[in-house]
Parts: sequence; C-alpha cells; structure tokens
Amino acid sequence: MVFLVSDEVRPKNGGPRMVVTGYSSGMIECRWYDGFGVKREAFREDELIPGEIRKQEKAC
Repeated sequence: MVFLVSDEVRPKNGGPRMVVTGYSSGMIECRWYDGFGVKREAFREDELIPGEIRKQEKAC
C-alpha cells in the first residue's frame, strides 16, 4: 500500500496512531504525540497499516 504525507497510520504489531511526514532512504517517516512530546521514527512500508480510511473527494 502507498502512504501519502499526512496519512494516518499505525504499526501492524500495535502502537500509536501516527502521521506520515515524509520519506527517506526507502523508509516512511512518521510522527506522533505520546502525551509528553512529539516522537518520530522511520518504518518500512510493510510494517504499517492505515490508521483510518482515506476519505475520497466527490467530483461535482
């Protein structure tokens, strides 16, 4: 699955909901707030699942 910057994701093995903030060296960079501060980490694409379903815009 392809994740876009600003998509909400979660680790497959459980963990916080995070926001995709970019890509670097083939990894997906994510950030989240843990109650004390903003955390960041990079994940492989196969380690993540969507945090919520993307809403598609309707064409008028």
